[in-house]
Amino acid sequence: MNQRNADGQRSARDRMRQQREKDRAREKRQRTLVVAVTAVAVLGIATAVGVLVSKNNQGDSSGPVTAPKGATGEDDLVIQTGRASAPATLTVYEDFRCPACKQFEDVYRDTIHQLQDDVKLKTDYHLVTIIDGNLGGSGSLNAANAAACAQDAGKFTAYHDVLYANQPEETDDAFADKKHLIELAGKVEGLDTPAFRDCVDKGTHDGWVKASGREFAASGFGSTPTVLLDGENIYGDQQNPLTPDRLKQLVDEAAKN
Repeated sequence: MNQRNADGQRSARDRMRQQREKDRAREKRQRTLVVAVTAVAVLGIATAVGVLVSKNNQGDSSGPVTAPKGATGEDDLVIQTGRASAPATLTVYEDFRCPACKQFEDVYRDTIHQLQDDVKLKTDYHLVTIIDGNLGGSGSLNAANAAACAQDAGKFTAYHDVLYANQPEETDDAFADKKHLIELAGKVEGLDTPAFRDCVDKGTHDGWVKASGREFAASGFGSTPTVLLDGENIYGDQQNPLTPDRLKQLVDEAAKN
């Protein structure tokens, strides 16, 4: 009898211990779930803030707006390449830190150059800083200023292409380093001059880049690259995706009209 009572008491204690362990495990799972849900919520808020920052970080209105030589368009916020008399106009909103912009350039660069050489197309570049807004840093701004400095020297196209050919990872703000931007200018014959270095170091066109960013934020377009042909968005149609051959076809049609 005593032995059976002792065994019963041990069994009862074992059941109580097992129940306590189950209760602790359940509480732990609940705490983990709360933490996970909270983390997701915080990430969602951070993402939303990042989008807002990307729109609001296109530059304040402080500082002079010094347009590069030959800038055109409304408020001189456009750098145009190709012959002004070309019948079709490609409008490109780009950020030198933007991986999708590099992808666009890698695929269409040669086609754009050829169409420009054939005097069928001119390209209006709008330089913006959306990645600085999303990820922080100043690489978009500094690279755009350096490209504007290259425009002053009549070397925009060559330096523009060098920047994309040497674009760092999106999270690597290497273009924030002005010395690096000057080193890259060495890849463009005749660009690395005291005037170019001074322009890059002083951020001569920073105010102009910020003004271009504000124009982009007000344009209604939400991403880079944004690519328009004679005002029509030709790059975002998933049903009829753009290809180099289709770009040639569209430009030829525009030239005929």
